[in-house]
Amino acid sequence: MLKISTWNINSVRLRMPIIAEFINSRSPDVLCLQETKCRDAEFPHKDFHALGYRHIVINGQKGYHGVAIISKKPIELLDKRDFCEKGDARHISAQLNIKNTAITIHNFYVPAGGDEPDVTLNPKFAHKLEFLDEMSHWVRKNKITQSPSILVGDLNIAPLENDVWSHKALLKVVSHTPIEVEKLNAFFKAGEWIDALRHFIPEPEKLYTWWSYRAADWAAADRGRRLDHILVSDYFANRLKKLEILKEARGWERPSDHVPVTIELSI
Repeated sequence: MLKISTWNINSVRLRMPIIAEFINSRSPDVLCLQETKCRDAEFPHKDFHALGYRHIVINGQKGYHGVAIISKKPIELLDKRDFCEKGDARHISAQLNIKNTAITIHNFYVPAGGDEPDVTLNPKFAHKLEFLDEMSHWVRKNKITQSPSILVGDLNIAPLENDVWSHKALLKVVSHTPIEVEKLNAFFKAGEWIDALRHFIPEPEKLYTWWSYRAADWAAADRGRRLDHILVSDYFANRLKKLEILKEARGWERPSDHVPVTIELSI
């Protein structure tokens, strides 16, 4: 079995106490973090080593973005792709070998896109759409899903009607606009990805991984969105065994606005 978790941690150094709490209670084999917000030299390697995770690959950036893959098992760095040639640390990939099976893990942090869903008024939104287009080209050109592959991360889009608290209210809100959903679905199709979360929890059930800091009482309002995703290649079609979305982590001390998402697969 392989247990893999993804979590937009919103500063790895600031959230190290809740990362330790999560690791001690759930003990994933592989933990993929987004928005680590620190340079590679400042990454808290020793803290992870003390928790039993000695294999770490990182793509960091001062104060912004940043992705990391932390593993109990040996992993090999494969790539840190600079999508849209912006110099942003938004992707990292590594190879994990289990029982003579080479598994590629891709960890993404897709741009949020700002507040205004208009490419003429908002360069950040234009960048987000370009980033998604490049992802589709990348997965198709490199035939990413023709080998055992897992793609995780904060993709910053809730694609389905029941991935948000109100489809109608959020149609003009960045993360759920029709153009973003179209671009993300094109990426899903380009790789023929399997949506692991919806494999376990199909529509029409509501499914969230993020709750805004702006809510006075996030739990009572429950106005969530599914921004975090785990996608798997066809190799894993009959190997998906378990899913956990740890909603309670949103209520931990000094939390991220995202919660950890974990799947278990057989190899």
